[in-house]
Amino acid sequence: MSKPDFQAMSQKDLRAYMLAHQDDQEAFYAYVDRLYAEANWVEMPPLQSIDDLKNYPELVERVRRRSDWR
Repeated sequence: MSKPDFQAMSQKDLRAYMLAHQDDQEAFYAYVDRLYAEANWVEMPPLQSIDDLKNYPELVERVRRRSDWR
């Protein structure tokens, strides 16, 4: 059985494949490489408490918008 072309897959499809085939290290590394290449994360200092989220409304909104990506 041949491996799928991870480069041609969308990030969502690659994530689904990786979760369905958790023992496939090649898929995992392809997914992590894709995340790193797209660099669409938000960097912020570590939270000291849940109340610190009030200081990052754009992060909270972004998480809410992406809650359907699973």
